[in-house]
Amino acid sequence: MIVVTGASGRLGGRVARLLGGGTRLVVRDTSRAPALGSEVVTASYSDFDAVRQALAGADVVFMVSGAEAPDRVAQHRNFVDAAVAAGVGHLVYTSFVGAAPDAVFTLGRDHWATEEHIRASGLPYTFLRDNIYADFLPMMAGEDGVIRGPAGDGRAALVAQDDIAAAAVAVLRSFPSHAGRTYDMTGPAAITLTEAAATVSEVTGRAVRFHDETLDEAYASRAVYGAPGWQVEAWVSTYTSIASGELAAVSDDVRLLTGHPPMSLRELLTRNP
Repeated sequence: MIVVTGASGRLGGRVARLLGGGTRLVVRDTSRAPALGSEVVTASYSDFDAVRQALAGADVVFMVSGAEAPDRVAQHRNFVDAAVAAGVGHLVYTSFVGAAPDAVFTLGRDHWATEEHIRASGLPYTFLRDNIYADFLPMMAGEDGVIRGPAGDGRAALVAQDDIAAAAVAVLRSFPSHAGRTYDMTGPAAITLTEAAATVSEVTGRAVRFHDETLDEAYASRAVYGAPGWQVEAWVSTYTSIASGELAAVSDDVRLLTGHPPMSLRELLTRNP
């Protein structure tokens, strides 16, 4: 029994569709679940009993990291504890490249805390540490076509969600052989945001460029959204993590797991203009 959480979202939905029917899909809103002939159950990560019931009988669970929130780590810990109580056999967790207690990307610290809780739980696990989604790169540009952030000439090995999903399915279908393993999900090369913007412009026809903000400019340009401080810090640290080199390492793990090389940003945009 394979259970897929976040099945109504971008990544969980991809995994669910690749697996096809016969799985159990966990969502917060059943109306948004993909129609695959699978069992669909509702559960919020913060609801221990609902999660325990949703995961009952699961051999392996694909745990998509929860939505960004100040209590996300607490929600994750609750989910993991419920998985233990449900007798789950194996947990596959979507983490983030460079997850560490002192990660420059502030949410990378949340992923590290979640990983540590999973390790301490005794559950057999596999971690898929994702780089920045290449799919989101065009959306990082404002209405004026400018990607703004303090990334400098730093590089990131942007990865396509389709490649992560294919890798996840490979792990889920043979999970015992991946116990205790951590895989870095990256694209085939690390590129700067200047290079990424040029690729978006060339492939899509939309004029996009990168502007390297100072830290003061970065905080000021995001102040207009009225977001809480932790959220603004996460937004800004996405770029400073690139500048630091934290996201630059290129891994061969996508090819290792799927049998095919990962897509470049250009390939992704060409396939999905």
